[in-house]
Amino acid sequence: MKLRTLGAALLAAGLMASLHAAPLAYVPNEKSGTVSIIDTATDTVVKHIKTSERPRGIAIAPDGSRLYLTNSPTESLIVVDLASDTPVASWPVGDSPEGASISHDGTLVAVAVEDDNAVVLLDAATGARLASIPVQGENPEHAVFSPDGRWLYASAEDAEQVDVIDVALRKQVGQIPVGKRPRGIGFLPDGSRAYVACELADTVYAIDVASHSVIAAIPAGKFSNGIAITPDGKRVFVSNGKDATVMAIDTASNTVIGTMAVGKRPWNMAITPDGTKLYVANGRSDSVSVIDTVGLKTLGEVSVGSFPWGVVIK
Repeated sequence: MKLRTLGAALLAAGLMASLHAAPLAYVPNEKSGTVSIIDTATDTVVKHIKTSERPRGIAIAPDGSRLYLTNSPTESLIVVDLASDTPVASWPVGDSPEGASISHDGTLVAVAVEDDNAVVLLDAATGARLASIPVQGENPEHAVFSPDGRWLYASAEDAEQVDVIDVALRKQVGQIPVGKRPRGIGFLPDGSRAYVACELADTVYAIDVASHSVIAAIPAGKFSNGIAITPDGKRVFVSNGKDATVMAIDTASNTVIGTMAVGKRPWNMAITPDGTKLYVANGRSDSVSVIDTVGLKTLGEVSVGSFPWGVVIK
């Protein structure tokens, strides 16, 4: 009897720990200079962290220990220790840094530096600058690692191509023609395809990574922008800035299978590790919309700081 009671108590404790360990969503707020932290179990803000003057691009270490945030006023990448929720380093990167991403093994950080027309590669542990890689697109916005870490795909505001960077060679090795103003980029988990939203073409392009070539052009909404992909690779979500919607794309057919209303000027997004919920930063609504990725419906809206730029989840 005592053993059963003990077993029940341990089970209850385990369940409580699991609930407490729900993933957290981190949202950089450009005008507030803060990061809002959302508990994805309850969809409530549990904390605001003061990080820098203008946090924009955001990446999170695979082990959840650090946030990396671009900050234009100081031309740097701010490192936030998530054990203490405090900034611990500021690494120079260049003039007007925007999107940031981290390699899947957690060793490298890439930053798209707009006014330098370059992608800067840093050691994720020390901040040592490994390379500043010129790209063809002007005002680069995102630089995203392929799952195997071999490639970086870079988008830019003034471009009609995705620039392909060989990470080992530390240089651009190709271009993939797409529509005007490529923005958000995402890779399927197996690395076989990438999807890029082109804002002025209102189109999402599916790219075969092996050949670095477009295999499908998928009509999206007005000012298609952010991209997020489910962990199983079956669905791609694209935010449409002018329409205030998010569309779901089935990767088997490369067709739109659903459209959900969200806040004003939806931008960058992230999906929970279990693939069931999508979080969308609404830049003009000062909020994050939450979407059921299975039922393809909007669940609600969470108020955050001023002008949220994107989301990462861990």
